Amino acid sequence: MNKQYKQKGIFRKIISDGWKSYEMKISVTILLIILIMTVFSPILFENDPVKINIKDKFLPPFFMETGSLKYIFGTDQLGRDLFVRSLVGLKNAFVIAFLSTVGMFLLGCLIGIISGYYGKFTDTVLMRITDIQMSIPVIILAITILGISRPNAFLIIIVLVLAGWPVYSRVSRSAALAEKEKEYVRAAKILGASNPRILFFHIAPVILPPIAFVSILDIARMMIFEAIFGFIGIGVQPPTPTFGTIISSGSQYLINYWWITVVPGFLLVLTLTCLNLIGGVLERSRNKILAGN
Repeated sequence: MNKQYKQKGIFRKIISDGWKSYEMKISVTILLIILIMTVFSPILFENDPVKINIKDKFLPPFFMETGSLKYIFGTDQLGRDLFVRSLVGLKNAFVIAFLSTVGMFLLGCLIGIISGYYGKFTDTVLMRITDIQMSIPVIILAITILGISRPNAFLIIIVLVLAGWPVYSRVSRSAALAEKEKEYVRAAKILGASNPRILFFHIAPVILPPIAFVSILDIARMMIFEAIFGFIGIGVQPPTPTFGTIISSGSQYLINYWWITVVPGFLLVLTLTCLNLIGGVLERSRNKILAGN
């Protein structure tokens, strides 16, 4: 128990140390503003993201000569509000990326902890499966699964989980190998604790929190993959807005109507930058705190 309380203290120290960074404060503030606009976009903006208005097509952003405050950042080739569509696309991308990251984290850590704790034949089999999965490129896996059916959010999450869990499996296995030899695990065995109880109530609470900080960077990575899938046509299908489909449809109008591609692209880059900065700061803080302990 003392080990777990110490680990919770380290968790709080990492958060506290990371919050001292201006990068962290600015990134969290910007990200919160973006997420609030995304969640409350139906209330804040009256325009329907999928409603077609041909008479309003190709309207530029409000700061250009023929722009309108009704469409802050312009409209696309079908007269749909580009900013609202981008916010809906961001919501879809973030939900898919978040659920994918949670799934790969849980699956990968479960396999890694079991592999590291039991060792021997179990370790060999699970690690060979991990090696096989790591050798398959994400795009090939996505085309194989999404190309034979109508792509939807659930299937995309499955693809991303299958592509990403091996990394967490490797990291958690190494941590489990080190932890299973420590005194508190031996004491639990002497007291009669079963292997599942030791795994889930003693080892997992100790090794998972530090690994969890890395997953913030994976949320950004999964958002990129979701946009790529949409761009090449194997993402969530229209009329549901996604970054990939919006950017793909606007790429043919890039010279004359650049905002169709630039607006969602800028919003995606801004979100990814904030997530990467937050993840980078927390990772540096984690390394510093763990090195000091």
